[in-house]
Amino acid sequence: MDFNHYRWFGCAALALLLVGCDPSQKTTPVAPEATAPAVQAPAPQPEQAGPSPQALHQQQIQQLVDRVNKTYAAGDAAYRRGQLTEAKTQFDHAVDLMLSSGLDINSDPVLKEQFDRIVDQVNALEMEALKVGNGFVPRVEATPAEAASDITFEANPDIQAKAKAELATTKSDLPLMVNEYVASFINFFANSQRGHNTLLHSFQRAGRYRYMIQRVMAEEGVPQDLIYLAVAESGFQPRAVNGKSGAGGMWQFMPHGDYGLKRTGYVDERFDPEKSTRAYARYMKFLHDQLGDWYLAMGAYDWGAGNIQRAVQKTGYADFWELYRRHNLPGETQNYVPEILAAIIIANNPHQYGFDEITLDPPVLTDTLSINYQVDLRLVSDLVGAPIDEIMALNPSLLRMVTPPDASFDLHLPAGTTGLFQQRIATIPKSKRNQWRYHRVTADDTLEAVARTYHVSVSDLADANQLKEGESLSGVEALVVPVPQAAAPTAHTVMYTTRRGDTLVSIADRFGVSLDQLRRWNKIASGTKVTPGQRLHVAEPVAARRTSGHHRTTISAEDLHPHAKKSGASSAAGDPPAKSAGKKSAHKKSSTKSGAHAKSSSKK
Repeated sequence: MDFNHYRWFGCAALALLLVGCDPSQKTTPVAPEATAPAVQAPAPQPEQAGPSPQALHQQQIQQLVDRVNKTYAAGDAAYRRGQLTEAKTQFDHAVDLMLSSGLDINSDPVLKEQFDRIVDQVNALEMEALKVGNGFVPRVEATPAEAASDITFEANPDIQAKAKAELATTKSDLPLMVNEYVASFINFFANSQRGHNTLLHSFQRAGRYRYMIQRVMAEEGVPQDLIYLAVAESGFQPRAVNGKSGAGGMWQFMPHGDYGLKRTGYVDERFDPEKSTRAYARYMKFLHDQLGDWYLAMGAYDWGAGNIQRAVQKTGYADFWELYRRHNLPGETQNYVPEILAAIIIANNPHQYGFDEITLDPPVLTDTLSINYQVDLRLVSDLVGAPIDEIMALNPSLLRMVTPPDASFDLHLPAGTTGLFQQRIATIPKSKRNQWRYHRVTADDTLEAVARTYHVSVSDLADANQLKEGESLSGVEALVVPVPQAAAPTAHTVMYTTRRGDTLVSIADRFGVSLDQLRRWNKIASGTKVTPGQRLHVAEPVAARRTSGHHRTTISAEDLHPHAKKSGASSAAGDPPAKSAGKKSAHKKSSTKSGAHAKSSSKK
């Protein structure tokens, strides 16, 4: 459905639902007229009543809907122009208006559904933009399943015979088998460049999370080789998102569903590698308990337990391969299980299939600190001396550049930096940790120079650090910088001073311009790298415009306050999946090959 039409429909429906008739207002029947006395004293006139509380409440809701609609439309317009920074700001503001309105959105199921839909559509748009390499999020690579989606597989008897022979020495805690379907995927991954490269990159990325996943699998009592479902789901990319369905994370959970994963306007735990892995392990165990077979459980993860159970009841065969041969599975699910088995077999015998060059990415090692205050990730970057890209990569569940307000959050820091972070964060008031910065003093620094860099007054900088204006910084290790709440860049902002971690792509996104424009204005032929301290035009230079009256202002990254992507409203996290039996499955991404997914608690 066209996005504008969807947005109009969602907001219009929301408005109609909220400002319609109030069912609590009942019509009082008129009693039959009684015989009046001959002379009757005039009845006292009641004072003119003001608007009822219900009417005032409805008026408040209507005003909120109008403001949200206007802000949302502004964000959509900016998105269509390619101005992602402005779009993010407007989308954030639209959702914040709802979250901070004081209205109990969760009290009305219809209202909550409309809210979730609006927010999820915002998230889908921003994730789609970020997938192509804008902002701080790297481009998401195609998974092996996506690489194989349009391939016609050919049976290879030699591959099949070789794989069968190797099963005798292959160690796995899953029951492995090789047939023509599995062999066709082994052939694709081993003997085509496209298949080989996507699987190779998946294996390499697995090194980041392998030990964590193995630990969680052991703790939850599920087979270790179920790790390779991530090959089909995401290629071990924790920020992977399906643009059509909104399924997200390493294990591709849908936005709505009861899996114990929190979703708010600030956090989406589907993107948290460890929390989503634990939810995945528990869900797979639930499916196996329902179906009694790991192959059927894998098929149910893709298609839904209810659909698998109905196929079993229809045919009388509780066997995945029999359902496959009888064409009782959608095409995606038919390919899903053999693809995973092929990945497991190759992972256990990499050299036999030409995967000699696998170099696992180093494991992600972090310190985890539970905090109950809001902090900007750029301040975290300052405090621990790590690039902002690294801090964001360690906290993929965060949807903004700031942790949630008035809520606890498990902040992941580079290994060994917890003590340094706690020591330095103590120098900044809690209420200012979502905007202030921390500056390590260098030999050439002065109060005036630091103030210019961050666009704060010298007096404010001196006061925040209990210094006098003009005082030398000799012997001062660091300064806290009282940066005010940043405003969006203005038309006068035409020059930008780059900082560590910047690229042409992130700068173009930050200022809502195209990469081509940024290169042209700065006479950069190719590439995306920049040098810290480099001054760049971020708007068309005055000379090129042939206009006058503009003046240049040099700014730094701290003049802006862009947020990362926005997610939807929270969904309940409580009961295990078994208590959701009979409802539409919220797990797997939909495709042209498979339909809606349903799960059922009945066991065949």
